[in-house]
Amino acid sequence: MKTLDTHGEELEKLKDLLFSEDTSKIITGIQNMNTLELHIFAANYNWNSGFEIPEAILDNGNCDFGTGLLLFYRADGYRVLESKDAVSESSLSDWKKLISNLFDKIVAGDFPKKMISFTPPLTKVQAFKLRKSIPGIPEIFIDKSPGDDVEIPVL
Repeated sequence: MKTLDTHGEELEKLKDLLFSEDTSKIITGIQNMNTLELHIFAANYNWNSGFEIPEAILDNGNCDFGTGLLLFYRADGYRVLESKDAVSESSLSDWKKLISNLFDKIVAGDFPKKMISFTPPLTKVQAFKLRKSIPGIPEIFIDKSPGDDVEIPVL
């Protein structure tokens, strides 16, 4: 897997996009990112900026399974796993669309790349409760995903 120069122009490019206020510029930048850049960008994304950017990350063919899982948890996916009604009871239509599509994409295995590992941020108790309350829950939501561990620089 390609590594980023943690002090170089690649990180500066990601940082400039991350703090840009021009959504179309950000989306165009995301369309040209490789797998590692997408993961680092997603890990640093500020969710107060909406769901259009995470959707663009997921639409990029270079989006890795680990990045999809990271976005699922950052978008409050645990709440979806914990309660079947979390999505239907939410008044946030953009969130409902993103989290439902992401859940389905993860379950269907629609992420062909599995180069970057992601460990769901679950305590042992949370993992136990999920397994107990949802028999047959896909382990992909609980276990560390396949791939290499990647150190995420803060942008």
